[in-house]
Amino acid sequence: MFDDSSRRTKVVRAALELARDRGWRDLSLSDIAQAAGLGLADLRREFACKSDILKAFQAEVDAEVLSKAKAATSDQPMRDRVFDIVMTRFEVMGPYKPALKRISADLCCRPGEAAELACSTLSSQYWMLAGAGARLNGASAVLRVTGLAAIYVKVFGVWLNDDTPGLDRTMAALDRRLRKGEDWLVNLESVCRLACGLIPRGWRRRERRTAQPDSSPNAAPNTSGA
Repeated sequence: MFDDSSRRTKVVRAALELARDRGWRDLSLSDIAQAAGLGLADLRREFACKSDILKAFQAEVDAEVLSKAKAATSDQPMRDRVFDIVMTRFEVMGPYKPALKRISADLCCRPGEAAELACSTLSSQYWMLAGAGARLNGASAVLRVTGLAAIYVKVFGVWLNDDTPGLDRTMAALDRRLRKGEDWLVNLESVCRLACGLIPRGWRRRERRTAQPDSSPNAAPNTSGA
């Protein structure tokens, strides 16, 4: 998954290995730099903080999942396509589960640091939807991305503690939440279409009133010759 020749890869790998063995909370940038065989100055050129290292890991996972994703076909329901690509994500992250489990446990006690990953998590789910062939234009794109991110965070917690050989618990949780999310999204999109359908009519009425000529006695005559 990683390009072993790059500094960024060395740092991410070193950080994950240290997190697996020692946890994330007390891990310092100096520890990570030393494990990666770099100086602090070299580490700073690549990353601004520890959270950036986790964001880099997320981006690498995104790229690996997208490279493995099958081309979307119209005969496969969107829910099934999303299910497949999210499960592929869990499979890609499988070798790093012990490290991610310790990182997740430490971040639960550090909400500020966890919040720094919110945007990159949304970005990852945007790419997962893109890989599944979902429509990502208009207001519904925001609903789809935030909805999948909420589902993913919940199922991620199940996956961390799922020791079944075939990830049966993870698959059941993902399928259940995707079904509920799909129903919620359909209902919400129907409400949004209804609301958007009402607004333009009001605009058109207002525009027609604005466009009508002033027929009052004090109105200035039209002298343009038009």
